[in-house]
Amino acid sequence: MTANPTVFESTGAPAPGPCADSSRRDTRNDRLFRGWMCACALLVLLALAGAAGATLWGGRQALGTFGWHFFTSTAWDVNAGQFGALVPIIGTLVTALIATAIAVPISFGIAMFLTEVAPTWMRSPIGMAIELLAGIPSIIYGMWGFFVFVPIMSNTIEPWIIDHLGDGVDGQGHATGLGLAAFSGAPIGVGVLTAGIVLAVMIVPFIASVMREVFLTVPSRLKESACALGSTRWEVLRDIVLPYTRTAVIGGIFLGLGRALGETMAVTFVIGNSHDLGASLVMPGVSIASIIANEFNEASGDLHRSALIALAFVLFGVTFVVLAAAKWMLRRLALREGA
Repeated sequence: MTANPTVFESTGAPAPGPCADSSRRDTRNDRLFRGWMCACALLVLLALAGAAGATLWGGRQALGTFGWHFFTSTAWDVNAGQFGALVPIIGTLVTALIATAIAVPISFGIAMFLTEVAPTWMRSPIGMAIELLAGIPSIIYGMWGFFVFVPIMSNTIEPWIIDHLGDGVDGQGHATGLGLAAFSGAPIGVGVLTAGIVLAVMIVPFIASVMREVFLTVPSRLKESACALGSTRWEVLRDIVLPYTRTAVIGGIFLGLGRALGETMAVTFVIGNSHDLGASLVMPGVSIASIIANEFNEASGDLHRSALIALAFVLFGVTFVVLAAAKWMLRRLALREGA
């Protein structure tokens, strides 16, 4: 009797065949794919570490000369060789916070309108317009801010703010405002407040796009069930949509905040580029990005150039801390929701 060519060995394992070759090939391809993905992830980390290391190394002269005093000093005197990062740090944080405070409610309203209120024929054109706004270069926003928005601020908005909230006086010398230092000064037009508003216009498309996309992920049956129980449109948004998308919404807000922290050209046009530390938002100021853009090409010496590069490292650190705080907050929210 002829033996069957497909036999089992004494160990019980089948003889090698096409299936075994295919399995080995799939295993090898999976291993290569995993290695390639790990290499891509490591490349991002290497680029991040390289950027931080390059700015830290470039600013070593300024950091070595001034030490920790570099981060707490308000001095910026090129002729005397005295440099401090406190004023640019404060200007960067204040303009970014103003932009976020203005942009978040506007973005929320846009996203709510596009997903819950607008008729179907209107949603696509407005959504495309928002995405187009996100693609406009920042220098265009800066030129618009300088040539269009600054005259409006100096002629209309800032005089009203100073007269009603700041140190405004009438023709007889009587105070007309509340005397708030944050809104006192002269209506120049350029300043920290103007820069914050221009930044808000820039980051609204980013935050609104994220909010709109995550609002669209909410299952329709949840909203319809809430409406069937008698909930109003606002109650559906507050009790159903926001809790369902809270993590992604916060992530989108911090994405816009990160963009505002690092913006350069738009802020450079409208912030005024003054190194004086004042309490007024209507007066000129300076940010880290704007001072680097203004002075790097004309840096008068190695110490000046090193101080500017050290400011770049500070900006890197501030942005990293803000985004790390956002990540920590999102993780806490995820753990709380899981609990």
